[in-house]
Amino acid sequence: MSEPFDIHDHRHQMKQLRESSDTGLYDNRDGVSCPVCAAVFDRLFILRGRTQQFPENDGVRFCLLNQDDAVYLFRH
Repeated sequence: MSEPFDIHDHRHQMKQLRESSDTGLYDNRDGVSCPVCAAVFDRLFILRGRTQQFPENDGVRFCLLNQDDAVYLFRH
């Protein structure tokens, strides 16, 4: 199992692009590794709420549902 990821530990390595009470979007400027697969990631999206809807970006809309047992991604 990976270590918990804390944005504050890596804040100086990323640029904050957007921030709200429910979400945050960051650009990885210094090669921070993904805590899941260890590959360097480009952007980080943080979801603090239990649900989130995303607009179409490739012609397909999707929604996320964060429950205690899992995060569910629904493609429409």
